[in-house]
Amino acid sequence: MTDIDQRVIVPADSRDALDAARGQSRRPERGTRRVWDRPIVRILGGLLLPALILLAWQFVTTSGLVEPYRLPTPASVYQAGVELAENGQLWTHIAISVQRVLLGFAIGSVIGLAAAGVVGLSRWGDVLLSPTLAAVRAVPSLAWVPLLILWMQIGEESKVTLIAIGAFFPVYTTVASALRHVDPQLVEAGRSFSLRGWSLFRTVQLPAVVPSVVAGLRLALAQAWLFLVAAELIASSMGLGFLLTDSQSTGRVDRILLSIVLLALLGTITNGVLVLLEKYLLRRWT
Repeated sequence: MTDIDQRVIVPADSRDALDAARGQSRRPERGTRRVWDRPIVRILGGLLLPALILLAWQFVTTSGLVEPYRLPTPASVYQAGVELAENGQLWTHIAISVQRVLLGFAIGSVIGLAAAGVVGLSRWGDVLLSPTLAAVRAVPSLAWVPLLILWMQIGEESKVTLIAIGAFFPVYTTVASALRHVDPQLVEAGRSFSLRGWSLFRTVQLPAVVPSVVAGLRLALAQAWLFLVAAELIASSMGLGFLLTDSQSTGRVDRILLSIVLLALLGTITNGVLVLLEKYLLRRWT
């Protein structure tokens, strides 16, 4: 029996009915997906777990399950924020920390993109740079602090440099890997149209790695906030990291929790900005 004989021949009217049934079975799934993609649904869904955590926090503190000196009530944490805001310290801490993060993130991301381009687009760059950068990446963040303080003293330069180091590696690793794994057929198709160098990169390779670039930037931003705390915990007189250490020395657990909540909120807000940037870039390049 030939392959043609083994095929099942479906009448035209049966195929139409089958296609219609398949379309009906897929419609609820697409509808459900569209519901979950609505901004208001995503916002409310994202607030559900924090609301439950806040309720549980309120319950364990007001019921006496946890002593107030170990875990203050949410109202106490809010009052601590109001006190710091009234004397102007809160806004100063926030502004300085945000400035350090954005500056270090920008510097580290730009250098990371440049290094990723060299390593991902050229074999000699991969051979010369990859082993050294892999070794530097393995160094813990706190190990850089004494050296940066020795070289740059206790100032903004050392903190911004540490944050830039933290932002560099997620961008470099993600984008370099994406560039190395661009579909060779796409590259050959571009070269068949006489695309070379920058025109090939802009037309073919860059659109292929835009999602990876945005993913690397989001990871770098999260890493920048982590390195900010590492920098301000050790050598700082202002900022949210300093507020953490100062509150620990004075026993102000409410201010410690306030600092943690503010870091979480600021990280979420800045990540949301990158999400909007991602949507724009995907519409522009893909």
